[in-house]
Amino acid sequence: MTASILWLYKKKAGCIFCLFWLDHLIAYPNKITHFPIYRPILKRSSDMTKSPMTKSEQLLRIDDHDFTMRPAFGGPPIPVGVDVQVESLDTISEVDMDFTMTLYLRHYWKDERLSFPSTNNQSMTFDSRLAKKIWVPDMFFVHSKRSFIHDTTTDNVMLRVHPDGNVLYSLRITVTAMCNMDLSRFPLDTQTCSLEIESYAYTDDDLMLYWKKGNESLNTDERISLSQFLIQKFHTTTKLAFYSSTGWYNRLYIHFTLRRHVFFFLLQTYFPATLMVMLSWVSFWIDRRAVPARVPLGITTVLTMSTIITGVNASMPRVSYIKAVDIYLWVSFVFVFLSVIEYAAVNYLSTVQERKERKLRERLPCTCGIGNPDDMTCDPQISGYTTMDVNRTANYGTAGNYGMPENGGRQERMLAQVVLRDPQLTGQVKRPGYVNIWIDTHAIDKYSRVLFPGSYALFNIIYWSIYS
Repeated sequence: MTASILWLYKKKAGCIFCLFWLDHLIAYPNKITHFPIYRPILKRSSDMTKSPMTKSEQLLRIDDHDFTMRPAFGGPPIPVGVDVQVESLDTISEVDMDFTMTLYLRHYWKDERLSFPSTNNQSMTFDSRLAKKIWVPDMFFVHSKRSFIHDTTTDNVMLRVHPDGNVLYSLRITVTAMCNMDLSRFPLDTQTCSLEIESYAYTDDDLMLYWKKGNESLNTDERISLSQFLIQKFHTTTKLAFYSSTGWYNRLYIHFTLRRHVFFFLLQTYFPATLMVMLSWVSFWIDRRAVPARVPLGITTVLTMSTIITGVNASMPRVSYIKAVDIYLWVSFVFVFLSVIEYAAVNYLSTVQERKERKLRERLPCTCGIGNPDDMTCDPQISGYTTMDVNRTANYGTAGNYGMPENGGRQERMLAQVVLRDPQLTGQVKRPGYVNIWIDTHAIDKYSRVLFPGSYALFNIIYWSIYS
């Protein structure tokens, strides 16, 4: 009888005095009728959601519903709100034209099949194991190249269910997506990239995707920074996307605008190119006869510019249009190349002049500035030059400066009319003749000293006014 009574009370239990009853019955087996009978006090949990005796799957009645179907199947589209917390913007690649972003993607919807009784309206939080057993939105990133959900130390997935059936589903994702960049103003450019979120299976007839709080649905970490870009702004938009075979889908956009830091390119590209152009101008002040000095200088600047152009293009995609940096580098390259051509022209014209002087010595019994100037006579009434002027010109030529005055004064081309003597008729004037006497063969160098810097300065003014 004692055992029966003990079994009965343990069966109906929940009695907090079970141990006390057991000790009393063992000590006084014949006095059970004299023991006062107390009404058992049952201990209940304050909330079934926090009871360790309740299984989550039983509480949410997962086995009672088909979660392969969306909530309210056959009815109006289910609204799914989305918000995003951008954790980091990792890389921007101009070569691959993509970007990598790590973010927290959160979904909000209501599924009445997951509602459960609760006395204090407390929610239940689960990990990815339960998320695999219920319906969740099938979001994917449009134009993504690769993406993954972080799994250290476990899958970074959170599922929070409220008693009324409202659900929060959060994931931590890293995604690499395509960004169509316009590099025509590179490196003085501003780029706008977009991350696009869309349901893969459900059209707008079944699922209505929207930003939960508009632009406030997108939050960013204040510590986000990039080495080459300044992040100007983030904003969101919503559009409809149409596929000819499946229909219309809601698509969410995350737009972010990036402005490139130009200081790095000023140091690595623009300043070296400008210095090479200025270095090529040094040859204009070097004597034209110093071939070993001027030729290597020109070749060195040309090769250096070629190296700079190659280095810049090696880190850029092979686009079919001209970039801003290409314009600057190639114009600089042309200036350097023209400085080499300028010396070639000076050297050629000097050679031609020397040939003319040799022919002049062969034709004239007296030469002006080359042979014996006493054999040459100049008629002041015809030529405007006296014999003293001719002799002075001869002294310039014999100084070894090819007609350049030693005092560095202003040089000019002089047309002298000389009287040629007939070698057969001694002392008789046969005919007057005209001889071109080049007092300065450095005129090209003189003009280049002004034209090259002036033209390059004008180019820089136009270039930076357009692209800055």
